[in-house]
Amino acid sequence: MADETELGWRLAELAESGRSHTVPLAAHRVRARGEQRLRRRRTTLVTAVASLAAALVAGGLALAGSAHGPQQPTATPAPAPPPFVRPSPGPGEEYASELGYVYGAVAEGDTVRVTVRQLRGTIRGTASPTGVVHALTLPRATLVETRRLSGGHPADMQLGQLVERLADGPRWTFWIDYDNEGRVESLREAG
Repeated sequence: MADETELGWRLAELAESGRSHTVPLAAHRVRARGEQRLRRRRTTLVTAVASLAAALVAGGLALAGSAHGPQQPTATPAPAPPPFVRPSPGPGEEYASELGYVYGAVAEGDTVRVTVRQLRGTIRGTASPTGVVHALTLPRATLVETRRLSGGHPADMQLGQLVERLADGPRWTFWIDYDNEGRVESLREAG
């Protein structure tokens, strides 16, 4: 019986020592998880406070700006007209054409200077301005295919012969044909 009692005591001591070695490990894990949760809470709190402070500063600046009275609207600059780009023929094409009003013709020696207000043609035959206006200086002998300018009959004329009729404002619409080097080869009356 003494052996059984001694064996019981030894088993109890062994069980107690096993518990003492496992309990601190569990407690360490509990503390580590608690500290991790505490760090997360602090990070969240710091982030929330920083966001609130930024919102208050932004709101204060907005209120301070409106305290000076109504702001005068800033004038928006008028959009600049698009620059003129000479059309160039596509592969296999001899000419590229530009549609535009040709007006303001002025004879200057062997040349004629004209103003061109570029138009965008539509499928229905109407044209609308693109906003591009440019000047061309052409030889007086530049070929002009006319119909209405020559009294309703198709005719080939030289630009020098039409200076007076093209001296007014935008009235006559032409197709202007450019070669692959950007030179004007001819004008064709449109419509």
